[in-house]
Amino acid sequence: MSINMRIGINGTGSLATLDQVLAEAKRTEADGFDSFWIAQIFGMDALTALAVVGREVPRIELGTAVVPTYPRHPMMMAGQALTVQLASQNRLALGIGLSHQIVIESLWGYSYEKPIRHMREYLSALLPLLNGESVDVHGEDITCVGGVDVQGAEAPPVIVAALGAQMLKLAGSNGCGTITWCTGERALLSHVVPKITQAAEAAAQPAPRVIAGLPVCVTSDPDAAYAIVAEQLALYGGLPSYRAMLDIEGAEGPADVAIIGDEEHVAAALGRLADGGVTEFSAVIAAPSAEDHSRTWELLKSLI
Repeated sequence: MSINMRIGINGTGSLATLDQVLAEAKRTEADGFDSFWIAQIFGMDALTALAVVGREVPRIELGTAVVPTYPRHPMMMAGQALTVQLASQNRLALGIGLSHQIVIESLWGYSYEKPIRHMREYLSALLPLLNGESVDVHGEDITCVGGVDVQGAEAPPVIVAALGAQMLKLAGSNGCGTITWCTGERALLSHVVPKITQAAEAAAQPAPRVIAGLPVCVTSDPDAAYAIVAEQLALYGGLPSYRAMLDIEGAEGPADVAIIGDEEHVAAALGRLADGGVTEFSAVIAAPSAEDHSRTWELLKSLI
């Protein structure tokens, strides 16, 4: 059985060392998955890690899900992303996002007053830089003058993390698509897919990628898996952007949108996402046991 949707593995959270990242990426490629993703949170640098992976894992797409924009000037982001392109033979999918107000203001000291304006100005500098063009951007949030020269590197697709209507419009009209998190089937199919698709069509852009990142587990003990997800992801339920998507879902917390059950249940849920316009699935395997992890991996592998 297969489904009409690309499937990748997101190793974030389970990979503590660079050797573990590399081993997981090698396994992901060897088993035929389409992509390997890691996030930029408060650990190792995602783009640097993917540059290492890109030198040793030769086939699959390598993606960030996602790198926050505020602490990286567009010129620095472009230079680093293009360097990863060199290391990976142009297989990077550059996922970028705003992060959250509590992080941007309380931890890093930036203003989060106008996040949509910030991302619009950021993209106005980043996209031309990635294409080897010089820029002269003097926005209210972003000033960027000059260019980046990384010879032999192609511009990577830029995936903009977007959940709200305005961000989805921006992602559809300027980026190559979006990657979501803690966003379940109802919110994806009734809100994310139609809004970003409409925005891309209005801007005469190609059909956008819609990459759904969710916890997934094939198990005979769903209660144990739900408990793990509820504990590990409790923080996300209180962040405004995710809370809005959970409210569309009618979900109390992130565990309620996780895809958990037997093989038939999980395969059916992924099939509905594919049929509803989600183009790719980024699997965060949340398994209470090694057996459950193996069952989940094998089920996902069988759907490629």
